[in-house]
Amino acid sequence: MLSQDLIKKRILVFGSNGMLGQRVIEIYKKQPGIELMTTSSEENSIFPDIPYVPCDVTHRDSVKKIIYDFVPDVIINASAYTNVDKCETERELSWKVNVKGVEYICEACRVLDTHLIHISTDYVFDGTKGPYSEIDTPSPVSYYGRTKLASENAIKVSGAAHTIIRTNVLYGVISSGRLDFVRWVVNSIRKGEKIRIVTDQINNPTFLDDLAGAIAEIIRFKKYGLYNVGGRELLSRYDFTMKIVDFFNLDPSFVTAIVTAELNQPAKRPLKSGLIILKAESEFNYKPVSIDESLAIMKKELNL
Repeated sequence: MLSQDLIKKRILVFGSNGMLGQRVIEIYKKQPGIELMTTSSEENSIFPDIPYVPCDVTHRDSVKKIIYDFVPDVIINASAYTNVDKCETERELSWKVNVKGVEYICEACRVLDTHLIHISTDYVFDGTKGPYSEIDTPSPVSYYGRTKLASENAIKVSGAAHTIIRTNVLYGVISSGRLDFVRWVVNSIRKGEKIRIVTDQINNPTFLDDLAGAIAEIIRFKKYGLYNVGGRELLSRYDFTMKIVDFFNLDPSFVTAIVTAELNQPAKRPLKSGLIILKAESEFNYKPVSIDESLAIMKKELNL
């Protein structure tokens, strides 16, 4: 018999070109005993040294083929239609990506007994009495939130072994794609652009390294069910911005405080939100860094 140490763990990442997908791959590509396969809707991967197959998750046959061909031990589903405002008008597409695509992944996971790790959001809540725990009752106020809650429910009834992670306000180091919130604030102010930031949206922003690390621990300890994963500090988006401004010695006069209603966004946002992370802390020793510590990591790695 082969020693367990010689058996590689196969991990398939959906949404590998996105923010979280990129960071997960950066962590796992350096680890021995891991065989990675990556996929996203784009034709090419941003990781040329990692096996990659493009896949549209709305196509059932394509989804199941890539899973059956690779036979993964774990699937990390970081793919989603995340444009909250466009979800209001592009409802059919957002449902196909966020719900039907998840159902297709679940079908294959059930057959292969693959552990599905699915990323969800605090947008499943209405934002009236946050921060929320895993046992609070969801009540989404946007179509995006409705699709993400529907995806959670689809997973729960699928029969697939699964872990659902709810998280919020992701930020951190990525090598490609749109800027995260921190770099957007830094770049905008350094270019002399005024930015308007809301004071009435409360969250505990999540550092990508912490979330990727939590996923690694969930895989390591084979944790199943629902977990909240977020930062340690609960604060408004404006207060988060001012922490960034202070850390990078930016001019605070370029930041204007507003309320969410002034933005006139198509989709309603949960305002008093955030996630209680006690369960993750107690069950697999989740220890997020402070915002200042995360900004120091970003400054060093990105040379900001």
